[in-house]
Amino acid sequence: MTSNMESMHWRVSSLGALLLVLVFMPHLFSKVPYVNAAGGGGGSMLGDVNISAILDSFSVSYDKRVRPNYGGPPVEVGVTMYVLSISSLSEVKMDFTLDFYFRQFWTDPRLAYRKRPGVEQLSVGSDFVKSIWVPDTFFVNEKQSYFHIATTSNEFIRVHHSGSITRSMRLTITASCPMNLQYFPMDRQLCHIEIESFGYTMRDIRYKWNEGPNSVGVSSEVSLPQFKVLGHRQRAMEISLTTGNYSRLACEIQFVRSMGYYLIQIYIPSGLIVIISWVSFWLNRNATPARVALGVTTVLTMTTLMSSTNAALPKISYVKSIDVYLGTCFVMVFASLLEYATVGYMAKRIQMRKQRFMAIQKIAEQKKIQVDNAQQNNPQSGGGSTVGVGGPPSEHGHSHGHGHSHQHPHVPKQQQMGMGTMGNRGPPGMSLQGNVVGSRGCSIVGPLFQEVRFKVHDPKAHSKGGTLENTINGGRGNQQQPPQREGGGGGDEESGGGPPQHLIHPGKNINTLLGITPSDIDKYSRIVFPVCFVCFNLMYWIIYLHVSDVVADDLVLLGEDK
Repeated sequence: MTSNMESMHWRVSSLGALLLVLVFMPHLFSKVPYVNAAGGGGGSMLGDVNISAILDSFSVSYDKRVRPNYGGPPVEVGVTMYVLSISSLSEVKMDFTLDFYFRQFWTDPRLAYRKRPGVEQLSVGSDFVKSIWVPDTFFVNEKQSYFHIATTSNEFIRVHHSGSITRSMRLTITASCPMNLQYFPMDRQLCHIEIESFGYTMRDIRYKWNEGPNSVGVSSEVSLPQFKVLGHRQRAMEISLTTGNYSRLACEIQFVRSMGYYLIQIYIPSGLIVIISWVSFWLNRNATPARVALGVTTVLTMTTLMSSTNAALPKISYVKSIDVYLGTCFVMVFASLLEYATVGYMAKRIQMRKQRFMAIQKIAEQKKIQVDNAQQNNPQSGGGSTVGVGGPPSEHGHSHGHGHSHQHPHVPKQQQMGMGTMGNRGPPGMSLQGNVVGSRGCSIVGPLFQEVRFKVHDPKAHSKGGTLENTINGGRGNQQQPPQREGGGGGDEESGGGPPQHLIHPGKNINTLLGITPSDIDKYSRIVFPVCFVCFNLMYWIIYLHVSDVVADDLVLLGEDK
């Protein structure tokens, strides 16, 4: 009984509490303050304005497949860009990569709403893009591009109460950049980004730079290892294709190459290699291993330097400015090697000439001694005529140019027999026989007379059909001379019987070739080579630095666009 009473009491208490809650519930809710979006509550209400209702109203009778003002005037799309960084500019791939903010502005009347205080503009997330029409903008010269999605998609949309739309996104694009490397590495490159609608012609979309000349901005912190950003400019154009006329915008950025790397790695080393090749001009010309090794080493070094330089560049067919410099350095180094080859050749020719003249002088002295000895041993030759020399052919033996001669009847047999036992007593290269060719082609018979035959060809005599043997013997060994008078005397023996005077006592210096000596070539090279190289450097740097210093028209220089 007691338990039933307690249970009934608990039920009555619960029912009373429930009635109190139902009675005071409206009063409790009426006292709770309203937290709006401006107060940071995160709701969809701004004051008495429901933001969600405004956004939901956009989807009512809105078709994102149709552009704004369809069938009417074209949609004007304004564009601005702000370059954050430029990561690379490649001469081999002919492209450049840049990171930038890309903003588009257009008006869609279907997204207009009634202006209320605090809601003149709505900022919404990137997902809202999927619900509205957006221009089909693309980059014409793009090779590769991607959106940034860390930590979320780097994109936002702002909707103005008048229907104006602002869309901003962050992009990284690798775009093609055709380069002219004629003045490399003193060149300036003009790379561009082209913006165009992919499907809408100018009847539907027209692009424009939204802020005129200030529509493109470049961060002052943009830097590249080999380039400096000189400035930029904007252009708007109309492109005619087979599918229609399209509106296109172009942003052009001019780069100027930094010369520091190429001066340190290419120009200065190549110049020093050329200077090193001049050291051979001060070395003795007989130091063949040193001069040849120095010349070959510098040539190979220049070849390696040229190959390594062109390996980092595209295989282009025209001549670059660096090719002119390296090619000239290679020619200078190769010319120094040819200079030593010329010096060696001249020294060899002069040495051969000196040896030939020395041999001729030695033979001439021996012949003179033989003639003097013959005059002393033959007392009959002291009269008006000389035996075997200048005498009448009827009284003396005749020489026919081939070693055969008639014996004189007054010569004793001992002298005749002595001629057969005479050996070769001349210097190497001579064939001495029993008879000596006289000054007029006659044979001189005597124990000390030998016929001189030098078997080496003399260039002068050889050009006239003779040999050095004929030159030494007066050039008339094969001809019979007319008889002389008895009063001819022996005084003509020395003057007529010896070799020509230009061989014994040459009128020109045998130590020169074409009027100069090998040492003169080295002396001239010590002056000519440096002067030519210095003149080339002056012309090279003045011409190329002046020609390559070209700035594009209407260029907004970096730092002036603020």
